Amino acid sequence: MTHIRACFFAFFALLLALPAQAATPPADTILLHARIYTVNPQQKWAEALAIRDHKIVLVGNDQQMDALRGPKTQVIDARHHLVLPGFADCHIHFMEGSLGLTHVVLNEAGTIEEIQKRVKAYAESHPQELWITGMGWTYPTFGAAALPDKKYLDAVVADRPVYLEAFDGHSAWANSKALALAGIDSNTPDPPNGQIVRDAAGNATGALKESASDLVAGFVPKPTREQRLAALRLGLHTANQYGLVRVHSAGGDHPYLDLYDELRKRGELTVRMYVAYFLDPPELTSPNLATIESIRRTYHDDWISGGAVKTMLDGVIESHTAAMLSPYSDDPTQSGKLFWDDAKYKQAIAELDRRGLQIFTHAIGDKAVRLALDAYQNAAEVNRSKDARPRIEHIETVSASDISRFGKLGVIGSFQPLHATPDEDTLDIWARNVGSERAQRAWVWRSIQNGGGRLAFGSDWPVVTLNPWPGVQMAMTRQTADSKPADGFLPQQRLSLEDTIHAYTLGAAIAGRTEATEGSLETGKLADLIVISQDLFQIEPTQVSKTEVLLTMVDGKVVYESPNWMTAASTIAREKK
Repeated sequence: MTHIRACFFAFFALLLALPAQAATPPADTILLHARIYTVNPQQKWAEALAIRDHKIVLVGNDQQMDALRGPKTQVIDARHHLVLPGFADCHIHFMEGSLGLTHVVLNEAGTIEEIQKRVKAYAESHPQELWITGMGWTYPTFGAAALPDKKYLDAVVADRPVYLEAFDGHSAWANSKALALAGIDSNTPDPPNGQIVRDAAGNATGALKESASDLVAGFVPKPTREQRLAALRLGLHTANQYGLVRVHSAGGDHPYLDLYDELRKRGELTVRMYVAYFLDPPELTSPNLATIESIRRTYHDDWISGGAVKTMLDGVIESHTAAMLSPYSDDPTQSGKLFWDDAKYKQAIAELDRRGLQIFTHAIGDKAVRLALDAYQNAAEVNRSKDARPRIEHIETVSASDISRFGKLGVIGSFQPLHATPDEDTLDIWARNVGSERAQRAWVWRSIQNGGGRLAFGSDWPVVTLNPWPGVQMAMTRQTADSKPADGFLPQQRLSLEDTIHAYTLGAAIAGRTEATEGSLETGKLADLIVISQDLFQIEPTQVSKTEVLLTMVDGKVVYESPNWMTAASTIAREKK
């Protein structure tokens, strides 16, 4: 017994003699004096947090951080600004948007004259460009017809082809030179799922709906690898500037994963990428599956991941290409068209679900939304799958009987709040086309949430701005920037600030199957956060769009600092002196 006691005391003495080895390592970075909204229901608010090895190791108050401060710890003074988890954009076309930053930008060009001015200015300043390309025109710009004419482009650029995509990516506009180079004339047939708009004489007007745009787009010179890399760098910087730390690619990016990987290897990838393979209708093939599985095997970490598939069931309401259960109110001869055969779509969804792949389906019209829900329900029953989290993208209108199915089936409603902006496009064209009854179920965010459905928010960039803050404001107000209509567009569908932030953070992480490591500021999660200029909880909702991101941190590293952040830091430093 004496011998046992001696051994015990000797062991205890040894432990006392080794305090350094047992001590908690210091933090790499500590954020102090903050107003942190964590989006963690167990600890909603904090004033400080500590980061080590890219992860959050402590969330609490300033005093608790002292134990983790070491000689090499970087200390960031948040100066009592609001801190949030970094935002995710759950529906984006990142390569296309990044390239768009280098071409003609037509967003907010509200008149034909303004579009002509921008196209002409770009053409004159880029004489070496073989084609003039751009994106962002809107349907109301062209009056009751809602579609453009080649003559407006011919008037400013006749010697070179011009090709401009609509803001929604579902229509395009070409000048005469572009149509001629593409071989489009009065005898050219419409492609499947597309329409060449023609005048009374059968001549192409320059407006191209859906897949008809590919007839011209195929002739546009492809950017070089270096041009794409340069555009991506610009896109990444812009995303960080707006507080984005994660994006969900909804098509168009999977052929360029090697470029994202190259940027990652160079230490230049500052946004996490969840990339969905774009499955073009009308069927799922063995080559499709081989590519999808190859992407999943190759990319599956915190920075670049595959394992998702995006497809499209219909078009858009403005051009009558969204699939509706009953005819359009303004034109009873049209009800849209499904891009897939019902049986083939259901079969494809069941096979993808069987393989554990997450599915994004573009469905805007109520008929397309119903088919997506039916296919997801069928896949769950056939495969007995659990927590598959299939998604429907956009959901601009939905049958009343289908709203509750989102919650019952575990289907995520992936919305883009700015699509619901009650401007001329929405109130004069969109609402006219669907009619008053269906317009009452426009972008039913709250109804889906109240029915147990999960929400995830994004932008659909380059359809609208990459900046999420106008989207946050729209989700809360459902008003234009000048506060119209006064009571909001279907105000019963407005969301609270907390619910909106959730849809851009933890809801987004749930939608991307990364909630274990992202979406909230809590111990053990990745250190992705933003410091913003306004306390959203203390201002009017109509002021939210003015929010500026002062600092963005991804993986525990600062990837963006606003000049205003540096100015404030200099002011504090002078005051301390």
